[in-house]
Amino acid sequence: MTILVRDLMRKNPYTVAESASIQDTARIMNEKKVSSLVILDKDNNPVGLVTERDLVRKVCVNDLPTSRVSNKEIMSSPLITIASESSVSTATDLMLKNNVRHLLVIENESKYSNQPIGIITPLDLVRIEEYTRDEGRKDALEKILEYYI
Repeated sequence: MTILVRDLMRKNPYTVAESASIQDTARIMNEKKVSSLVILDKDNNPVGLVTERDLVRKVCVNDLPTSRVSNKEIMSSPLITIASESSVSTATDLMLKNNVRHLLVIENESKYSNQPIGIITPLDLVRIEEYTRDEGRKDALEKILEYYI
């Protein structure tokens, strides 16, 4: 049985406005116990992603005032998306190719195809035992996961 992205993704990713301060974003991440938030523009379209790594590398190390810096200033953009019907191998390849650890999942044949229905990270991929038993897949997954350490 082929495992698809939709089988592993975390559904309904949390969002925040691009105009919100990163202090608010960090607070939401902490409350929701997530490592990233999808950034929405004024029309509620997803335009970027802010991760814990963005907060550390773009804000903390530069000693920026968290209440005066907006998501738009530090978000990772453009978004890298993957269709929900894609294979887990495709997700891993896309993460490696784009040097990212978060993929926004979109519905394949939806009129709302730009609206995210989920998010997938390497930690979600670790949950599938048969994927980590295959040496080729295991090597690719380890390359992505080494960024978490």
